[in-house]
Amino acid sequence: MHVIQYSGGIGSWATAQRVAARHGTGDMILLFSDTLLEEDSLYAFLAESAAQLGAPLVRVTDGRTPFEVYWATRFLGNARLAPCSKVLKQQPARQWLQAHVDPDATTLYVGIDASESHRIPGIRAGWTPWTVEFPLTEEPELTKDAMLAEARALGLTPPRAYEEGFAHANCAGMCVRGGQKHWRRLLECHPDRFVGYERQEQEFRAEFGDVAILKEQRNGVVRPLPLTELRHRHENARSARDD
Repeated sequence: MHVIQYSGGIGSWATAQRVAARHGTGDMILLFSDTLLEEDSLYAFLAESAAQLGAPLVRVTDGRTPFEVYWATRFLGNARLAPCSKVLKQQPARQWLQAHVDPDATTLYVGIDASESHRIPGIRAGWTPWTVEFPLTEEPELTKDAMLAEARALGLTPPRAYEEGFAHANCAGMCVRGGQKHWRRLLECHPDRFVGYERQEQEFRAEFGDVAILKEQRNGVVRPLPLTELRHRHENARSARDD
């Protein structure tokens, strides 16, 4: 059995293409862990690309959103630690694997590229006892733009996030692993989403104190950077440019 960790991002799509070319799709599963926060264009791409491959798309979910996980764990996800990834993606996927496939007869595939090869030991250890492979790392010159072009050449429409300049398509841009540049782009492209997460962060801060999704370092001191403060800075900078 060949199981693709199928996030809806272009890397997992390109991985599935390469596995299909080597092994066919007769015993392939596209395993999607749904955070319930994805953009409509990502869900559409999942369905279209699964149909193009001719492989079944299996959806698993914990049933909660990232912020519901933060409240349950009393910990606000950030670039360093994101409990949402473990609870909403890894755990539902592992539960499905344990119930449906034999580790001795199954290979998992993860869509990281050569620039992320340093992550391989940790990923393999985390998915024990399953064997994990990383086909994209075998193509060191492969770029995200090239993968997007491959998909479009097959008549597929990748998630809108890539056209908007985001590096990744997950969580509709509201990924706590993104840095300040990522969140400024979200503010520009989708201010409604930014403000919604800003409000939830404020509610969390009211309960747990001076914590934030983002951090910044000034004069050697690292401090939380609330989304409200980032938005105010961005708006002030834009006003100064307009003046």
